[in-house]
Amino acid sequence: MTIREKLGKELIFFDGGTGTILQEQGLKAGELPEVWNIEHRDKIVTLHKNYLTAGADILKTNTFGANRLKFPEGGAYCLKEIVTVAIDNAKKAVEEIGGKQRYIALDIGPTGKLLKPMGDLDFEDACTIFKEVIQIGVACGVDLILIETMSDSYEAKAAVLAAKESCDLPVFVTTIYGENGKLLTGGNTESTVALLEGLGVDALGINCGLGPVQMKGICEQLLKYASIPVIVNPNAGLPRSENGKTVFDVTPKQFTDTMEEIANMGAWLLGGCCGTTPSHIRALVDRCHTISPLPIEKKDRTVVSSYSQAVVIGKKPVIIGERINPTGKSKFKQALRDHNLEYILNEGLTQQEKGAHILDVNVGLPEIDEVAMMEEVVKELQSILDLPLQIDTSNFEAMERAMRIYNGKPMINSVNGKKEVMDAVFPLVKKYGGVVVGLALDENGIPDTVEGRVAVAEKIYQTAQSYGIEKKDIVIDALAMTISSDSSSALVTLETLRRIRDDYNGKTILGISNISFGLPQREIVNSNFYTMAMQNGLSCGIINPNSDAMMRSYYAFKALSNLDAQCSDYIAHYANQASVSAPVSAKTDMILAQSIEKGLKERAGELTAQLIQNKEALDIINEELIPALDRVGKGFEKGTVFLPQLLMSAEAAKTAFEVIKKQFAKSGQVQEKKGKIILATVKGDIHDIGKNIVKVLLENYSYDVIDLGKDVPAEVIVETALKEKVRLVGLSALMTTTVVNMKETIQLIRKRKPDTKVVVGGAVLTPEYAKSIGADCYAKDAMATVHYAQEILV
Repeated sequence: MTIREKLGKELIFFDGGTGTILQEQGLKAGELPEVWNIEHRDKIVTLHKNYLTAGADILKTNTFGANRLKFPEGGAYCLKEIVTVAIDNAKKAVEEIGGKQRYIALDIGPTGKLLKPMGDLDFEDACTIFKEVIQIGVACGVDLILIETMSDSYEAKAAVLAAKESCDLPVFVTTIYGENGKLLTGGNTESTVALLEGLGVDALGINCGLGPVQMKGICEQLLKYASIPVIVNPNAGLPRSENGKTVFDVTPKQFTDTMEEIANMGAWLLGGCCGTTPSHIRALVDRCHTISPLPIEKKDRTVVSSYSQAVVIGKKPVIIGERINPTGKSKFKQALRDHNLEYILNEGLTQQEKGAHILDVNVGLPEIDEVAMMEEVVKELQSILDLPLQIDTSNFEAMERAMRIYNGKPMINSVNGKKEVMDAVFPLVKKYGGVVVGLALDENGIPDTVEGRVAVAEKIYQTAQSYGIEKKDIVIDALAMTISSDSSSALVTLETLRRIRDDYNGKTILGISNISFGLPQREIVNSNFYTMAMQNGLSCGIINPNSDAMMRSYYAFKALSNLDAQCSDYIAHYANQASVSAPVSAKTDMILAQSIEKGLKERAGELTAQLIQNKEALDIINEELIPALDRVGKGFEKGTVFLPQLLMSAEAAKTAFEVIKKQFAKSGQVQEKKGKIILATVKGDIHDIGKNIVKVLLENYSYDVIDLGKDVPAEVIVETALKEKVRLVGLSALMTTTVVNMKETIQLIRKRKPDTKVVVGGAVLTPEYAKSIGADCYAKDAMATVHYAQEILV
């Protein structure tokens, strides 16, 4: 029986931790665990065997960090050798133990780099890095691909595509959440489930970072949203330092007490991560192997997502902003011709502020390269906005390129009842995931009757099913045709909406403004038709959210339909207005601070260049730039702003600072630095995501950052601190096998430069752990480091 066949039939047990056990067996701080596949094969085989005798069904190969970044060409060991021997070790353990059927999972961990635009790793390069490892593993005969400890949904997508494009083996994915239920890059359980299920993974879940007690609430959310088996692989509690080693305090019994609760909640695959041992897995199997988990239920939820949020298309109508579309918009057309991305981004920001839930993105003009423009606009919009996008194009190449690089589960506009169109679009939706708009037209054109449009919708549903796409991921466009040429067309559209809702329990969409083409005062017709459409079951309205009339219809409908509890949304929007007919206040130009907060780099530079003609540079810094960064930082700490937005705001501020620096150079002024700070990822650790984020923010707050890079020996850090007279050092580490080097570094700093403070951060750290290794401050995120610097370097 393959692992895919076994899924959903009985509980399946993973093994536990590797790195923490190897540390106990002599793995040195900073030494790559994967090297032990070759240099200490007997110990790796024995560890695998111990997990098998404890009852594990799945062995994870010792390849978590195996990729070209850690094992480049020309190194002591080549990547192929490391991976091949790791799989051979797992196979040998299975052969020697015998007994029931076991499965070998090729363990794929993160690269340790942030993907663009937040970092410097290109999406396709990430795919290639993962493919190299997966293709070696597939050739060696693994049973499944396990992509684990992913803190960035975009990197997880790159790894999943690499797996899907390299083999047909089952793909499992587990991500790492903080206690706030968020990924490092801002994703939540709902958005992550939408993305991964859209990509067609076989099981998903959570691992590392937290113990089983801390994971329970997150597991509950995963089980609420997921329609596939859920994996739970916790740490043995939270780490602390003891005698120079990282230790975990949760005993096998304590671990199993909570894991039994998680199994009874509905998780189907259970195991361990850092700090867990064969004893933990034995206790887990003994206690839980007789449990009959709750059945896996199809949630039948129509969901689109961005990197950080999910939008459910259901009973409550969804607003899709129509403004990023050249149709009938001369200014937008010119912006496309001029490659004026700032104009496009401003359209997106304005629609978000006005209440859009999803943004339609159409950049099709005959005279531009639509494929390149679509990819660029999608990337740029996602760098400053957290709304999901609707990819709107009839160019299949542009559609695929946008779907591939999109961070989330997009909406796709569109398919129709024509066979050649369905055959082109549905394979893309199956591969990349998405909710696809189905236009109620086919080879015979647009049906004049309700029955004709419903028949096309049924054909779209059936054809989608043949490609493995469920009805929940189809939204039917009932087609709004102008009443100026056919006075009955609105009635046909409205009845089609009702039929799709009542007869098929389907979801629907309309481009509302089409109904009034050729008429005067179109907004009057549009807003009233919008209300009628929602009453007849419209799920998504493609509208202009800048239109007061359309938004009044929306909020009033929700209030009248009991879709707005206590009329809270309606009151929030209209309580302070003298009347709903009050004129719209004139739109003011976006000021510099707003450009910083929104991450508009070019606009920030332009505004700074204008301001500096009449305002002192230091006043611009202190009155515009720093307050804007402070507001974004506070939003990040509250969870209302996410990492991509934080970093793009920092980039916008950096652009403004560059303009100011040029002015300083012309005038002979020198920008005052607030103090020097050393940043370094400790020896043995090549993960520099956190350090790079901190660097960007500190530099924007005018600190002089000395970035020593990654895998930095303690001696280099101390010598630099002495030479540069540095009063604050920031240390970062991601892995449990390298955090011990933090303690050694801190001890050396205390000995040779005791007046220097040390702030530490990293995914495996806790305030208690930081205190136990002698750090002066634990920074839970990048802004916490900025705040500490403001305290120390005064």
